[in-house]
Amino acid sequence: MIAFYCDEFVLPLPPGHRFPMSKYSRLRRRLQDDGILAPEDLRVPDAATDAQLERVHTRDYVRRVARGELTAAEQRRIGFPWTNAMVERSRRSVGGTIGASLRARDDGVSVNLAGGTHHAFADRGEGFCVFNDAAVGARVAQDRGAASRVMIVDCDVHQGNGTAHIFRDDPTVFTLSVHGARNYPFEKQASDLDVPLDDGCGDDDYLAALETGIGAAHATFDADLAIYLAGADPYEGDRYGRLRLTRDGLAARDRLVLEDCRARRIPVAVVMSGGYARDIDDIVAIHATTVRIAAQLAAPAVDTMSGRRSGMYDGDSVRTRPIEAEQTTS
Repeated sequence: MIAFYCDEFVLPLPPGHRFPMSKYSRLRRRLQDDGILAPEDLRVPDAATDAQLERVHTRDYVRRVARGELTAAEQRRIGFPWTNAMVERSRRSVGGTIGASLRARDDGVSVNLAGGTHHAFADRGEGFCVFNDAAVGARVAQDRGAASRVMIVDCDVHQGNGTAHIFRDDPTVFTLSVHGARNYPFEKQASDLDVPLDDGCGDDDYLAALETGIGAAHATFDADLAIYLAGADPYEGDRYGRLRLTRDGLAARDRLVLEDCRARRIPVAVVMSGGYARDIDDIVAIHATTVRIAAQLAAPAVDTMSGRRSGMYDGDSVRTRPIEAEQTTS
């Protein structure tokens, strides 16, 4: 399984900032140390281009971000001070989801060890989100012929308000958001299917609601690519989550989503999304489990009788069109 990473592009933050920037490099090291990913499985993504970003975001917003013309109020809404490094990091994070969305077409599953910036709207960022990587990844996959109909399965504890608003009138992208009903953002947008959960929701109730939501989504939408936002913030130890999922519950969530995609033969790009546990090792462990489960499902199996190796999907059974490598994304 191929995983994209951009932790070499560090977003400089002031001391005491609440965003856990170090989780990304620590996650990659853990995945390598545990043997989940080998060096040859890892890719540094290209930076998302203006043309790719403008498939989702307004030209004015993309240019003002690039030129450092965001107002102080806009920077506060995002939660990051503007720097050139912030722009580069944001482009690379989007590039990782683009890469995973395209690679999933061939391998069945691919991972971005960053991403999940679902609070970014077409014309603004907020909530630690500059550009909306899942939205751009979906659009580029469609432009390249890697997918026609994309389902975004958002299991971050916070509603994917930016994603919902971007695709509100688009029948080719289905947005499913499973989130805390009373958590940020306090002004919700209408996803194609929202599954709001009460504070204190635990493993059993969460998994039942997720299973029902995924079933309802597939009953009305025939996807040929899924982008899965595997947030670590529904965890019971998260500072801002307000739900009560255990690590075992989060692992069961990941298996439910990924095994559902495999059963339906839908390629899936997995992105990490949020996580704010007091102990950063908890965040890293939760994300590592997500990647481990994805890698297990993607790993080739060997038929003991024939010796034939098969991956998550077999050749022509992948439900997408061939990628048109020379097609532009503008």
